[in-house]
Amino acid sequence: MKLLLHSCCGPCSVQCIEALVEDGSKPDIFWYNPNIHPYTEYCSRRDSLTKFAKDKGIFVIMEDEYGLRSFVKAVESEPAGGRCAYCYRTRLERTAAVAAEHQYDAFSASLLISPYQNHELLQKTGEEAAAKYGVSFFYQDFRPRFREGQKEAREAGYYMQKYCGCIYSEEERYLSSKKKA
Repeated sequence: MKLLLHSCCGPCSVQCIEALVEDGSKPDIFWYNPNIHPYTEYCSRRDSLTKFAKDKGIFVIMEDEYGLRSFVKAVESEPAGGRCAYCYRTRLERTAAVAAEHQYDAFSASLLISPYQNHELLQKTGEEAAAKYGVSFFYQDFRPRFREGQKEAREAGYYMQKYCGCIYSEEERYLSSKKKA
């Protein structure tokens, strides 16, 4: 199966790619993450993914769009669940559109490896995007491979992020660690 994997970063992609290859898929990677902030974080994740793809010989479609203003404007009044729904929809719809345009059999997302993401919402959003663009959404629960992927990414020297990606998740991470101190 020719599959386009939306990737949020190198570390989350490591075991997703391995699992897909083991299952007989030929995954390519799609970078489109206008939610990631600040700009230095965006660049660190993008560059880490680029290094991972080069190391593994994986083709990458890159939509290098830093979208601070449009993302914040779209989610500024949303509660956490609403902003995550917007974030998933924005990225998965764009992935589905690119997959359809380039005649992939299916698309998926490295977000499915994270134990911190809402899998039910990701699956529902992926299926809606698939129906909208006429391409299949491939759901696989990669979470059992999360720790191994993180370990491999550290060993390979890939940048390891400390929060989901948006400016609000960064704030929540640092505020919660401050409360624990």
